[in-house]
Order: sequence, then structure tokens, then C-alpha cells
Amino acid sequence: VPMASPYILERTRSPETVTLETRLHVYLDGHTAYHVRRQVAAAYRLFYLNGWSESIYGHITARVPGEDDVFFINPFGLGFDEITASSLVKVDIDGNVVEEGRSKFGVNRAGYVLHSAIHKARSDICCIMHCHAPAGVAVSAQACGLLPISQTAHVVGPVSYHDYEGILVDEEEQTRLVQDLGQN
Repeated sequence: VPMASPYILERTRSPETVTLETRLHVYLDGHTAYHVRRQVAAAYRLFYLNGWSESIYGHITARVPGEDDVFFINPFGLGFDEITASSLVKVDIDGNVVEEGRSKFGVNRAGYVLHSAIHKARSDICCIMHCHAPAGVAVSAQACGLLPISQTAHVVGPVSYHDYEGILVDEEEQTRLVQDLGQN
């Protein structure tokens, strides 16, 4: 999703001057809620087309420009290939539905708990993508995690690990998740 990519910013500024605040500022300045809705829906379709979806599980969220602590999330029950801009649900950081999408489906509790924890702790992060792609599942099942043994493994950048504790519905796990995420 091309929203305030650091690669775009680095064309006009040196990497030393590109801060997290700069990225957030550019993201919020140039995009409307309508634009972000469309970008998130497009991201769901791209995930589906690339085989990075597993049934109705996984989530992509993005902050709503101009609205503090509000983000778009997929409605629970639609496949990634079925999600449209108008079906996305607008939810606040406390889990209140601000605007239900056209599907009238609710929000997946595990998706909300995961994404709200990160959005709450890291105001510099505008978009979060979580999927169950087969390759990612295979890597996460290995005790050694992602090994830097190929050029493409180095593209990922810093990686954080959080031990699986079951389906993430317990808000007490949010603290441990955020702690494990750190600044990555």
C-alpha cells in the first residue's frame, strides 16, 4: 500500500532526515479517508491475488486521517477477495464501531485486539498488515525464525517476535505484544 513509504520520501530527502513523524505527517497530509479506504481495500485484493490470505483470517488496518485513534478494519466474515472500500468498518481504539461498513458484519475480536494494541502504542504506524501466508506460517513455525540466508531475507528489515499464546482475544496480552514489538 503506497502510503508514506520511506522509499518515496528518501528520493527527496536524505535518510537521516526521514523520521517517523515525517512519515506520519506526509501520510496524513496527502490522504483523505476516502483515499485510505480505497487503498486498504486494494491491499486486501492484492493479498488475495498473491495467496497471502487464509479464509477470513488476517487483517489490514489503517489509521483514518484527521481522526485520532480511529482506524479501518475488515468486517468479520468476508474473504479478502470480497472486501471493498465501502465494506470496511471504522473502529476507534477502544473497540467502538464508529461507522459500520455496508456489509453490516461485526469486527473480528482477535483482529481488533492485535491492531488496536499496535495503533495505541505506536502513533507513528499508519498501516498494519497481518496475514497467514503459507510461507510466513512455515517460517514462524521454525525455532530459528527468519534466517538471513538469501538476498530476499535481508529485504524484510528488523523483525520482532511474539510467542503465540492462542487466539488473541485477551487484552492483557496487548502489553506483552507491544513490548515484543519494540521499535521495529
